[in-house]
Amino acid sequence: ALPIYKTGGTTKKPMLPHIVYKSSPTKWTSRCAAMQLATARGKTIRMISSSISSRLLSSLSPSVQCVSFDSRRRIPSSISSLSLFMRNIRSNKDCYHPNQNLFRNFSSSLSSSDYPGNGHFDVPESSTLPRPPLTMFTEDEQMVRDMARQWSNEVLRPLVREMDEEEKMRQSVLDGLFECGFMGMEIPEEFGGSSLNFTSACLVVEELSRVDPSVSIIVDIHNTLTNNAVQFWGSAALKQKWLPRLASDTISSFALSEAGSGSDAFAMKTVAELSPDASYYTLDGTKLWISNAKEAGVFLLFANANPSAGYKGITAFMIDAQCPGITIGPPEKKLGLRASSTCPVTLENVKVGKEDVLGEVGMGYKYCINILNEGRIGIAAQQVGIAKGCLDAAMPYMEERKQFGTSIGDFQGMQHQYAQIATEIRAAELLTYDACRRKESGISFIKEASMAKLYASQVAERTASKCIEWLGGVGFTRDMPVEKFYRDCKVGSIYEGTSNIQLQTIAKMVKKEYKN
Repeated sequence: ALPIYKTGGTTKKPMLPHIVYKSSPTKWTSRCAAMQLATARGKTIRMISSSISSRLLSSLSPSVQCVSFDSRRRIPSSISSLSLFMRNIRSNKDCYHPNQNLFRNFSSSLSSSDYPGNGHFDVPESSTLPRPPLTMFTEDEQMVRDMARQWSNEVLRPLVREMDEEEKMRQSVLDGLFECGFMGMEIPEEFGGSSLNFTSACLVVEELSRVDPSVSIIVDIHNTLTNNAVQFWGSAALKQKWLPRLASDTISSFALSEAGSGSDAFAMKTVAELSPDASYYTLDGTKLWISNAKEAGVFLLFANANPSAGYKGITAFMIDAQCPGITIGPPEKKLGLRASSTCPVTLENVKVGKEDVLGEVGMGYKYCINILNEGRIGIAAQQVGIAKGCLDAAMPYMEERKQFGTSIGDFQGMQHQYAQIATEIRAAELLTYDACRRKESGISFIKEASMAKLYASQVAERTASKCIEWLGGVGFTRDMPVEKFYRDCKVGSIYEGTSNIQLQTIAKMVKKEYKN
């Protein structure tokens, strides 16, 4: 039967019989719960939906009126239009949108959603409403994912091989990322963004990675590292200066690593010297392995403003890429992610104003740790996308390819192999989106982020290797995309914290849990 909910010290049973609505259990459960609450309090809910579940509820209860429309008739042309579409729905004070704010559990969804009448309906903590699966996404998230999937397949896929061979990102691709709204997903609407959540950003990264991880890394760095840092720690002036540009036309780059500071990131030698009149800083040093450097219009760059204080002197700066004294070196010749530029960045007597400091002087090391913890979830999403992309290419081929009169995918030995890989991909996906939800919930996610990145990168490598074997000779050629995925995924165990660093972090957190 449907779950019992409690209110006012009494227990009331649901009015509806148990009905399994297979295509969308999340929507069914949330709508049933909303109906129960409305009935108990003598309210009427108008549900905006095209689904059978809402119409069925409206026929069974006088407390529910369904306004039918098809929200999926056409995928919006950009995330901005999607955001406007959903905002228009929510601004109707006479309506309850079934999936509004449905991020972690139905209880929080129902207690935070606007209902007709006065105030909110509060769901008691004792509510036994079931929680949704980790990968049961809200309508906003589903539509963003679908749009990213469509754009990746229709626009990006035809260009992947050429960009990889030329080792150059097409300007049309970069323009498309902004036009679709993929570069400002979590930026508030007041600054030209879409005000979407972290999970939406990771879903876009995953979908782009299924086609070309070289493109997804641009979106990942831009959203999970730079944009969020400016939102969290930027001054009002810094937000006004950069967020509208980051959402519309300016690519960002995260400049941390140096020749002598990789995993030991705080051993950096780049310095920022304050001028005698304390009006500006002069930066000198060289950064290495900087992704997006060639395309970047702004750098989130870390330098030590007080070397005598050690890592506590590290400070974050938002630096315009056109500042005199900045030199972008030639791109590295990489194993994978070839279309994504990775360059050295040299700073010689670069002068930046005090207003370009992100947050507080000397707090850069803390910001860096927090930023990378979030960024690791984005890399995990990328690696999950790579693994899925490999399977996308291999499974249809194994069905078509016949040996000894049988599809090679029908041999038991092959079935066991891809069953194992599919299970590992699913586990990596769950680790990734569990970390996403924890981050959005405001609870600790450091261990989960490291677990997700570590395991997802391992799974991506195993999946790419296995898929090449399953494809046989053709898998070893450039006619299939798996050889590119095989090259692209290797960096997943290196950047934004090596696998050994992730293991060290996980071990530290586990040990701490058992000490407590």
